[in-house]
Amino acid sequence: MGRGIKALALAAGMTVAGALGVAQAAEPLKIGMMVTLSGPPAVLGQHIRDGFQLFVEENGGKLGGRDVEMIIVDDELKPDVALTKVKELLERDKVDFVAGIVFSNILQAVFRPVTESETFLIGANAGTSTFAGRGCNKFFFSTSWQNDQIHEVMGKYAQDKGFKRVFLMAPNYQAGKDSINGFKRYYQGEVVDEVYTKLGNLDFSAELAKIAAAKPDAMFTFMPGGMGVNLVRQFNQAGLADSVTFLSAFTVDGTTLPATKDAALGLFSSSQWTPDMDNPANKKFAAAYEAKYGSIPSLYSSQGYDAAQLIDSAVKAVGGDLSDKDAVIAALEKADFASVRGDFKFNNNHFPIQDFYLVKAVKRDDGAFHTTVVEKVFDDYGDVHAKDCRMN
Repeated sequence: MGRGIKALALAAGMTVAGALGVAQAAEPLKIGMMVTLSGPPAVLGQHIRDGFQLFVEENGGKLGGRDVEMIIVDDELKPDVALTKVKELLERDKVDFVAGIVFSNILQAVFRPVTESETFLIGANAGTSTFAGRGCNKFFFSTSWQNDQIHEVMGKYAQDKGFKRVFLMAPNYQAGKDSINGFKRYYQGEVVDEVYTKLGNLDFSAELAKIAAAKPDAMFTFMPGGMGVNLVRQFNQAGLADSVTFLSAFTVDGTTLPATKDAALGLFSSSQWTPDMDNPANKKFAAAYEAKYGSIPSLYSSQGYDAAQLIDSAVKAVGGDLSDKDAVIAALEKADFASVRGDFKFNNNHFPIQDFYLVKAVKRDDGAFHTTVVEKVFDDYGDVHAKDCRMN
């Protein structure tokens, strides 16, 4: 008799759970899109948002077969603001996914509340080392890179090219520190100076004077958004391009080139993607993006697009039912979609294993500026922190 009652109770519970799953699958999928939309770096957040929305629109406003409700919030590049707004997304809006996150200090602010609430966090840009090793979490996935990787490309290139003396410069926050550490992991020559500027700095006259005085073979910098625009212009105006090789990450890209134009031509950067990358998924994406927004996509918009593809693949795999979180995590880990960058799979820490390239700024026949691949530097490359990750 006792066993019979237990069996009935179990069956009833399964029926209720199944009904809840069906009901959930019928509701809109709620995406909390947190990106920086204020100040000079706003263009980065806009490109991530636009890339994500493009894929949703291409799929009839759905991801994984479910209608999508997007709640877009501006973190204002302020960790305290981001923390307040992400709590609203979690507690008031009850989002299924938080996506986006441009800057590492914002990721550090929102990571714990999102993952502790067992909400899926899909990073489309920031890739701080903090969450790649011992701080990894099963609810966090990145469709970009781990911060160190993209800077390691430039360190290896500088080492292979035989640059003996290099000047290093980055903003004074976690991603800036990761960038310098990443560069130095492969570069064995002399670092003539290591300068950290204020995040958001737009006047580089003092730093450029130091570079001119030091006379290095090359400089390496990480200055995203408006910071990069001003640095490239001022570097060009200072007449340093003829004597110092300009190596960068997130400084010469699709978000800065429309403003820097000819001043950036021939300057080097590192990337996992370029708009002219030759694969079917990218050709479709790049053409659709330019047709919709009237501009060439950037690596940020490509990462936003892949974030939407990742969510779509996982929601589809579980039939739209997110109630079994472990099943959703397993589906996300498969990364069952055609990335616009080509090779893409997840490492054990949920950061991508992918190819990385030396790229440079060029101009199309129609006068539009973009980056193009010069050479592949790393093939199927995972980050150094993954060995310390133990998913709980």
